Amino acid sequence: MLVHTPEDIGTFIRDRRKHQKLGQAQLAALIGVNRRWVMEIEGGKPRAEIGLVMKALAALGVEIRIGTDGTADPQSNELEPVDISSIVRNARGPSS
Repeated sequence: MLVHTPEDIGTFIRDRRKHQKLGQAQLAALIGVNRRWVMEIEGGKPRAEIGLVMKALAALGVEIRIGTDGTADPQSNELEPVDISSIVRNARGPSS
């Protein structure tokens, strides 16, 4: 599934939750949040904390894979490795 908006993520979470026959309160308990948070994320809240979104997806058994456009064979489950340390160093800029 390609995700382009917070609404896409919210719809996906809601669909997975319902497929697993979980109520919003049950999912909230698995994540460690209140039911209102689940309602907001399912509604596409654009400023949801990424750590909690990832906990929600993990609680629903969803694995996240990240790749770049055109680098992975669409038929393959293998993605080009990402050097997260290098990305962080580059984002911080030159050392003092």
